[in-house]
Amino acid sequence: MLPLIQNETIKVWKKKRFAVVLLILLILIPVFVYAQMKIAQNSAEKFKGDWRAELQNRITDNTRALGSDRIPEEWKKWRRALVQQLQYYLDHDINPQSPNAVTFTRGFMDNAVTMFIPLMVLAIASDLVSGERSTGTIKMLLTRPVKRWRILASKLVTLTLYVSLIIVCTIALCYLISGLVFGYKGWGEPIFVGFQVSGANVYTATVHAVPQYLYLLMQGGLIWFASMVVAILALMVSVLVRSTAASFVTMMAAIIAGAILTNMASSWHSAKYLFNVNLELTSYLQGTPPPIEGMTLGFSLAVLGIWALAALGVSFAVFTKQDILN
Repeated sequence: MLPLIQNETIKVWKKKRFAVVLLILLILIPVFVYAQMKIAQNSAEKFKGDWRAELQNRITDNTRALGSDRIPEEWKKWRRALVQQLQYYLDHDINPQSPNAVTFTRGFMDNAVTMFIPLMVLAIASDLVSGERSTGTIKMLLTRPVKRWRILASKLVTLTLYVSLIIVCTIALCYLISGLVFGYKGWGEPIFVGFQVSGANVYTATVHAVPQYLYLLMQGGLIWFASMVVAILALMVSVLVRSTAASFVTMMAAIIAGAILTNMASSWHSAKYLFNVNLELTSYLQGTPPPIEGMTLGFSLAVLGIWALAALGVSFAVFTKQDILN
């Protein structure tokens, strides 16, 4: 098994897909850091460095927006919950957006979980099988005296390795690059978790503070789980579809559709059983309202787990029986 995993790892590395992912991160992260720096500078000039005044201004702006008839009710629920959370931070004299590298990394990962990181994962996962069909290398691989399920299992292990590397590298590059601007402190600063959101109401009975390093670990674990589900589904599509382009486009469309449905499907309750609506697992840590009423962290983990198990079952069943040599 180890030689198979080594072989798959080398093949992915030689395709330079992972290098492209790193290059994209090295280009885009400084852009986001610069944008965040300009926002921080404007806020510092406007509020004279008083984060309490800035937080109170955010509360006031969101409260005023609730009176507008042009804002959908779903967005109003989000704003009501946000106002209550910001007020909780203000009452406890804790700045939720303290300017440092850890805070930037936390915010970047929260925004990247639904689309950015899944698309990076697709760059690796979409052609693990279909790409070898296009080049014909899968035929040589299957002529070896190795069971097919072992070949696919080695691809799955390799995929897990690269998904983990993508997440670790994203966090590391965010921290290292943003630290040049905001400083490398912030690991021990507190952040509140445990907000219970029901409709537009936020219950704070279970709220407690954790250091940012612990929050980042929990956040990274949830993002890894969501990314692995996307990767496993992409592996299944790669097994079912012969074309690499078709495999990538199919999964990319599913990811983008999930981002759209998250904002539009609040009244379509059956949509909560779709995998792409449940990818934003970090929102439960933030305490923001779920896209559909009744969704919880446990529910989303269960839905994603079922999708992943089903995709694995289909992948192994098809790969071990289909006629790939012709």
